[in-house]
Amino acid sequence: MDKYNQILEMVTGMEKDFQKFYDADNKAAGTRIRKGLQELKAHCQTLRLEIQEMKNAG
Repeated sequence: MDKYNQILEMVTGMEKDFQKFYDADNKAAGTRIRKGLQELKAHCQTLRLEIQEMKNAG
């Protein structure tokens, strides 16, 4: 469950920037959100590959 918690932590870590971007129209927060989403995407892809390897191995 550690991997799940890492993903959850990444998403909740972006919450303030989402609020700043959508509620306060802060453009810099949008840049931080895009960066965070890119990191999340890379993390999820790594996790997908790990899960696929484990599934195929056993």
